[in-house]
Amino acid sequence: MGFVFGIIFGVASGIGLIMALAYYENIRAKRRSDLAAIVAAFSKMTVQDARKLFTPQQYPTWVVFPEMEKLKWLNAQLEKLWPYIDEAASEIIRSSVEPILEQYRPVILASMKFRKLTLGTVAPQFTGICVLDSAPGEIILEIEMQWDGNPNILLDVKTHVGVALPIQKDLDFTLKVVGGDMSMVPGLSDSIDEMIRDAIEDSITWPVRTIIPIIPGDYSDLELKPCGILEVKLVQAKELSNKDLIGKSDPFASLFIRPLSNRTKKSKTINNQLNPIWNESFDFVIEDPSTQHLTVRVYDDEGLQPPQLIGCAQIPINVLEPGKVKVEWLNLVKDLEVQRDTKKRGQVHLELLYCPFGTENQILNPFSSSVPLTEVERVLKDTTDEDVSDIERKTTERKREVILRGVLSVTIVSAESLPVMDLSGKSDPYVVVSLKKAGTKLKTRVLNETLNPVWNQTFDFVVEDALHELLICEVYDHDTIGKNYMGRCIMTLTRVLLEKDLYDIFNLDGTKSGRLALHLKWAPQPIMRDV
Repeated sequence: MGFVFGIIFGVASGIGLIMALAYYENIRAKRRSDLAAIVAAFSKMTVQDARKLFTPQQYPTWVVFPEMEKLKWLNAQLEKLWPYIDEAASEIIRSSVEPILEQYRPVILASMKFRKLTLGTVAPQFTGICVLDSAPGEIILEIEMQWDGNPNILLDVKTHVGVALPIQKDLDFTLKVVGGDMSMVPGLSDSIDEMIRDAIEDSITWPVRTIIPIIPGDYSDLELKPCGILEVKLVQAKELSNKDLIGKSDPFASLFIRPLSNRTKKSKTINNQLNPIWNESFDFVIEDPSTQHLTVRVYDDEGLQPPQLIGCAQIPINVLEPGKVKVEWLNLVKDLEVQRDTKKRGQVHLELLYCPFGTENQILNPFSSSVPLTEVERVLKDTTDEDVSDIERKTTERKREVILRGVLSVTIVSAESLPVMDLSGKSDPYVVVSLKKAGTKLKTRVLNETLNPVWNQTFDFVVEDALHELLICEVYDHDTIGKNYMGRCIMTLTRVLLEKDLYDIFNLDGTKSGRLALHLKWAPQPIMRDV
């Protein structure tokens, strides 16, 4: 009997709950309908309706009903003048913007020019006017304006492969193709969008200050001008994401302080490689170390098609200590502004050296042990009124005149926390030491059954061009048949050129654990090229 009663009670409770939910949903639907009707009524409300509902004291200060007739007159006059304003403003924009587009034009494009540029047929509208308190003899008006225009901007884009496309650019930075197919050139949309964003960002944010003289005088010392040289060594990248369906990516890097075409540096392309070694040096003139930063973008070279972005990274100049080499592994991201994706895109290895002008005897020139930095500065100071790109070019040419020849002593001191490679829980490690450009290779003895070997072996290398040489130390596990790779560290010679005697412990790449202790010494024999 109790079981039957329980069933009846449960069914009745369920039916009651369902009815209550249905009733509640009907009430919510009715409230939403009423609210929508009220909103629709307010949207159709006229000025006369507002006068009936509100007193004059309840309106914002810019709404003054007696002035509405003046607004109608102003809007009517503006509509008559708008075709002439549009023609004049469009010509000013065209003459001002086309040179900027040429400055920031990516190398994959042959030209970018406006085919059509108009602000449209819809004139702005004055929506509010207020007479402010003013002094005798003058009238001050505060006017509110709104523009729901229909501008039409067409860009003629020509590529080096002979494809010409007219591109329409909306003011919200959405690309739209008119009279062509964007897929004809894969990656073209991203390249144009990236270029326009760079141009707008740089033109708005640079220079970071403008000098406006209030009292007559010479304020040239306050203006931004070249103040130092940043040397960037693009060493390598590792674990890059693969952009190719068949094979591996063909990565290259572009580097810049400002995204101008004549100041952007590009590395060589390393084919079919996700762990490329570039070993290239670039010089950048710094004008404001407190606000400027170095940007690195790594691309996959697609041949005649626009390259695909693998990732980008950025480092501020103000984190660099003048005269000290800073070694950085920068994580690559998709977007520097919106870093939401967690996808691993790889890392890029840089060595950075910032040398301000005027640091005479405090910092020795790393390009020659006996030549102070002022020797380079003399070249630079004579050209401070020239284009920054010319200064960078002359700096590079000056460094090419110097050949750094000398003897590099490399002592493989020890290693620690090496990975286990044998079934015994140990390894039999040894180190192969090589110079990439010279092709010289030497190796240490094998130490059996240890993960923390101590070698203390020294090797001397004759280096013919220390500025462009790479030192590579690779650790292997020795087996009866063959060998097992355990990890490596790669470095330029910049630090030892500056410090002459260097001891440091380096993390091994390509392994979960392991560090290698090295002691480096440099004995220079500088040679000047005949010019």
